[in-house]
Formats: sequence, structure tokens, C-alpha cells
Amino acid sequence: MGNLLKVLACAELEHGPIVFLDFEHAQPTEAETAVWNQVSAVLEEAHGILAELQSYNGAGQEIREAIQNPGDLALQEKAWNAVCPLVAKLKRFYEFSLRLENALRSLLEALTSPPYAPMQHLEREQALAKQFAEILHFTLSFDELKMTNPAIQNDFSYYRRTISRNRLNNQQLEAENEVNNEMANRMSLFYAEATPMLKTLSNATTKFVSENKTLPIEDTTDCLSTMACVCRVMLETPEYRCRFTNTDTMLFCMRVMVGVIILYDHVHPVGAFAKTSKIDMKGCIKVLKEQPSNSVEGLLNALRYTTRHLNDDSTSKQIRALLQ
Repeated sequence: MGNLLKVLACAELEHGPIVFLDFEHAQPTEAETAVWNQVSAVLEEAHGILAELQSYNGAGQEIREAIQNPGDLALQEKAWNAVCPLVAKLKRFYEFSLRLENALRSLLEALTSPPYAPMQHLEREQALAKQFAEILHFTLSFDELKMTNPAIQNDFSYYRRTISRNRLNNQQLEAENEVNNEMANRMSLFYAEATPMLKTLSNATTKFVSENKTLPIEDTTDCLSTMACVCRVMLETPEYRCRFTNTDTMLFCMRVMVGVIILYDHVHPVGAFAKTSKIDMKGCIKVLKEQPSNSVEGLLNALRYTTRHLNDDSTSKQIRALLQ
């Protein structure tokens, strides 16, 4: 993550003390260890998942040749043999999203549980706050790669068409043992989303709030708005920015900030863009647009297209103009 420091998080919040989050060096306390170990087991896979997705080239050529020559059984077999291992990869990505969802739920439970307020949780449980940030960083990274790789949808569509065609012909394909029809349906819904990992986390956060009716919704939204503030302050304050040792740190902060904004917008009744929001949306958007990173446009698109409340009447024209 680069030199991601102890940073001033929320001096600007009207209520609550100054909070420091040490995203780089935070180590779990005894009270955090159980959840930290559970989430670490998931995060250990994240780097490999991203590497696999980054190197995903697809079977476009084989599929084209098979479609153009429907009577050539050798080309049909060649395309099928090229697609099957790729679909197995896509299944692993999907199954990882389910594990990530469970990890997020564990973190939300730990960071919002009584008797502590969200601000106190973030101060006391630095290692869990760091893991929460790492999950969001992975999520935005995964979705950026997925959105720029049409081969994923093409490969999976060809796989499903082939399975359906052979089922009609009463032919049993070996790959159905790997990805049966029920699994294929779930995967299809997952990959149909422009940002599937973010959609998974948004749904998980919404479900967490709805199922924990005794927990004030503010406990969850305040946790998210505090983390958004952490990242914005890091990005816009020269004295913190100058401590970064590489550009990865800047991108990390941007992705985490956008991730918590989107989660907040899905959970909060009036969303992140209303005047009553605890997130300074103008400040967050401006600081994104000031960064030179090539990934900024993808993050702005995430705010444009994966939030729920951007087009509400309560969103100011100025914020909409900033995102146009």
C-alpha cells in the first residue's frame, strides 16, 4: 500500500474527537485477533485473484472460429477446451466474492457493535479498519479490470450456449460437473453487473443493516463516512501526501474513498449526495479530479453509475455538474 501513515481522519466532523488510522502498521489487538484471522485468510487470496483477472485473455479467437464453422467438430472441440478452464477461473472469482461478503459482514459487526461508537471503534480497532480498507481496494481494483475485459462475458455466454445446445441434444458435457446450471445462473447474474464485486458488497452492507434492527443505522453510516473523510484528508493535505512513497498509496486512498461512499449511498436513507450527508461529496469529487492517475475516470464512473441517490432531487446541481 505504500507509506500509508498515521493520518488525521476526521477533525472536520462536528461531533467526536480527532481519529488517527494507521493503515500501514496496524497490528491486531487480542480483542481483534479472531475476526482479523478470519478476514486475513480471505485477503491472502485477493492478490492472486487480481493477478489471474489481469492476465485473463479469453478464448475469443477459438470461439469465433467455432461460430464461423459450425460443422467443423474439431473447431467446436477446440473452442470448448479453451473455454472450460476459463469458466473454472470465473467460478473461482465468483466464489471468492461470497467469501469476501462474509468477511465484510464480520468487519461490520466488529466495527459497529455496542457499547462503542463508530469513531471509538475505528480508533480502537485499527487493524480491522485497515482490513476494511483493503477489501474496498480489492473490490474497486477487480471491478476496474472486469469492466475493461469484454472477453469475460463473451466466454461465459459461449459456455452457456454450448451447455444449453448439448442439453437439448441429450449430450452430457463433463464441464457441467464443474459449473452446473444452478451455479451458471448465479454466475451469470454476478457477471452481468458492471461492477460485480461492488454490487456484492453493497448488497451485503444493506442486508447487514436490515437484519440488525436493534443497531442504529447511524452506527454503520458513521463508520463509512469517517473512512471517507480519512481518505479525502490524506489526498488533499500536502503534509500527509508528501509522506507517500509511491503512487500506489494515492490510488489506494482513492479506491477506498469511492468504495465507502458507494456503500454509504446504498445504506443511508437519503444517500451520500444530500445536504445532510456526513460525507463532503464536493470535496471528495474535487480531490479525485485533481489526481493524475489513469484510474480516476473509472472511479468517477463508479460514482456516476453504481450509486443509488445521485439523480435524486436532493442532489445539488453543483455535485451533478462535477460528475458530468
